[in-house]
Amino acid sequence: MTAAPLVLEWRDWLSLFVHFLMLSLMQFGGAISVSADMQRFLVDDKGWLAQSQFSDAIALAQAAPGPNVLFVALMGWHLGMNTGSLGAALAGVGLAMAGILLPSSILNYQIAQWGHRNRELRAVRAFRLGLAPVVIGMLLATSWLLAGAGSQRSSWPLWLLAGASCLVIWRTRLHLLWLLGAGALLGALGFV
Repeated sequence: MTAAPLVLEWRDWLSLFVHFLMLSLMQFGGAISVSADMQRFLVDDKGWLAQSQFSDAIALAQAAPGPNVLFVALMGWHLGMNTGSLGAALAGVGLAMAGILLPSSILNYQIAQWGHRNRELRAVRAFRLGLAPVVIGMLLATSWLLAGAGSQRSSWPLWLLAGASCLVIWRTRLHLLWLLGAGALLGALGFV
């Protein structure tokens, strides 16, 4: 049994674009930091994507070489393909990527120039230090969302591994690929 194709009007496409424009200005720490709100908008509120499509887009983009913002393109692709049209899939990629990249790119360029010129100002240093907890909180929200995608929020070995990995990253200079490999091995063996 196949699901009926999704029907999107121009207002829906505009809604996607505008929502991603707004998220673009909130994405301190990269697009992954606002993925929790993308999930709320695309999966929970609009029902345009299935949770599996959302999670698969993030997993594939994180596993592939290149910038991690590619998961946004995959979400646009899935959205367009859910309508049953290759043209809509390409439009979804274009709208999602333009929405998430344009405002933040322009703003970051301008702020970086200003911040570099004024890097010795106390307010600039305070802003940089104050932004760190915001970024960490947004990344924790994304981690919580992705851990729950497999219905493993109650899996204590998963959270023990995550906590141990955080400690190792914080306290050592061990390369992250070793931790990713260890996590993949433990997952393949069924421990997490």
